[in-house]
Amino acid sequence: MGLYETELIKPRRFRKTLPQVEPATAEWDDWYNHRRLHGEVDHVQPVECAADYSTALTKPQVTTTI
Repeated sequence: MGLYETELIKPRRFRKTLPQVEPATAEWDDWYNHRRLHGEVDHVQPVECAADYSTALTKPQVTTTI
C-alpha cells in the first residue's frame, strides 16, 4: 500500500475523484503484478517467476538410491 501511494497517488494529487483514481489504479496494479522487473527474482516479471515456480512444483522429482 505504501509503494502504491508513493508512486501513484501522492505525485499526482490532481486525482481527487473515484472515476479518476480507478483506471490509474488498475493500470498501476497491472504494471506492478505483471510487467515490472523484480530485482529480488533475478529481474524477471512476477508473473513469469510465479509460472516458473508452479512448473517446478509439478515436475516429478527424481530420486536415486545407492
